[in-house]
Amino acid sequence: MTSQGPTEQKRDELLQLREKSLQGGGTRRIEAQHSRGKLTARERLDLLLDPGSFEELDPFVIHRSTNFGLDKQQYLGDAVVTGYGKVNGRLTFVYSQDFTVFGGSLSEVVANKICKVMDMAMENGAPIVGLIDSGGARIQEGIDSLAGYGDIFNRNVLASGVIPQISVMLGPAAGGATYSPALTDFIFMVKGVGQMYITGPDVIKSVTGEEVSHEQLGGAEAHTAKSGVAHFLDDNENNCILRVRELLSFLPQNNMENPLPIVSTDDPERDDESLNTIIPDNSNHPYNMLDVIEAVVDSKNFMQVHQNFAGNVLVGFSRMNGNTVGIVAQQPNQFAGVLDIDASVKAARFVRFCDAFNIPIITFIDVPGFLPGTSQEHGGIIRHGAKLIFAYAEATVPKISVLTRKAYGGAYIVMSSKSLRGDVNYSWPTGQVAVMGAEGAVNIIHRSILKDSEDAEEKRKELVNEYENSLMNPYIAASRGYIDDVIEPSKTRRKIIRALQMLENKRETLPPKKHGSIPL
Repeated sequence: MTSQGPTEQKRDELLQLREKSLQGGGTRRIEAQHSRGKLTARERLDLLLDPGSFEELDPFVIHRSTNFGLDKQQYLGDAVVTGYGKVNGRLTFVYSQDFTVFGGSLSEVVANKICKVMDMAMENGAPIVGLIDSGGARIQEGIDSLAGYGDIFNRNVLASGVIPQISVMLGPAAGGATYSPALTDFIFMVKGVGQMYITGPDVIKSVTGEEVSHEQLGGAEAHTAKSGVAHFLDDNENNCILRVRELLSFLPQNNMENPLPIVSTDDPERDDESLNTIIPDNSNHPYNMLDVIEAVVDSKNFMQVHQNFAGNVLVGFSRMNGNTVGIVAQQPNQFAGVLDIDASVKAARFVRFCDAFNIPIITFIDVPGFLPGTSQEHGGIIRHGAKLIFAYAEATVPKISVLTRKAYGGAYIVMSSKSLRGDVNYSWPTGQVAVMGAEGAVNIIHRSILKDSEDAEEKRKELVNEYENSLMNPYIAASRGYIDDVIEPSKTRRKIIRALQMLENKRETLPPKKHGSIPL
């Protein structure tokens, strides 16, 4: 029998080490991960990346700490798998925390691995996706693990607006560990699996006496519906990761590129007659703005962002003639589409993301104003509403708006108006632009007439009708140039697509400055 030469021996040694690195924390811990209904770090990467495209980085790195017996527990790669591959054929950098190794805890080495792949993502202009499943900082390493979080946070900030950053919550994230996902562009969460909170239930009980479960405190439903921290909710990991792939298909690789167009099978000249009758005769009756959006965009495909949060405004991604667009719209069947604190922040954040990554913004407007009340005023509606003004005014991407019905008061100005450098502003014939609704205006302007009138109700109806016809119809705004055209609703799709084509080479710059001071 021929003995192996040095080359063969080294090759076998490499293969053995490679096989060992693939085992994470070992069979028993992998089985425990599966018993919780969770995938392993590598199984998640297999779902996210195109088959056979993953290239791992630092698979042989081990932690250097000898504290508290750690010198007797060393795993190749430590508690994170990092590297790059392709999603829909495009380069994407990834890190996937491995809960089977020390509960996915962040060591100095784990932080270094994550920072390295983040640096590479920025240098090569490609998105980074973090699959989060970690018990937090590795306690045995003390300040070194805490400093690792600081290094990651710093890179999150530097990468913001340069490359898309996505966090996928597939396990716990507590304390400071929550702030890296919070600094990224989009957060996905899986119900019953992903959790985020600054202080856990035990600490809350000891301090306030309040009893709350982990899921109630920081679960997926709490953060997608109540806090607005997370953007997407899914029932299982498979669906969640598939939606990450879908989101990436809408986005450019970096801030120097445009989103990749696709070939659309939907006729850009298509009319939709249903839009001609979608607005109710009674201006106080609701309708579903989703029906409008789906009638206009390619193949009714609208990927909502923050679907379960602040439902009075809709935001999300779609395509028009194969090109990515960001959509912002009031939802009249939720609180009449009024702007409140949550809706303002939701829309402002989305507008700023689209502007950072060269995504045109289409705005559908039906807004009766800002929500009145002491809770809104004391909660800072002025400051939060100003964020939306700032976002639209600062955005230099193509901005097209369609007024479907109401645009009253300051809310008219906020929603991509000409005053905030809207490029093309359309209105349907049902559009109304005014300081306030006709009834409120009549009650103020004609208070004395109504007070002395014997038939006040009939007189009020007459005055309301006169106010609507003389001051609120869209042709008045169009005569002043604030509306570029009053269009037939059924032709909205072709009008928007033609405007986008006209604005394809738009060039607009802001005054030289370090950065603006957005009213945070």
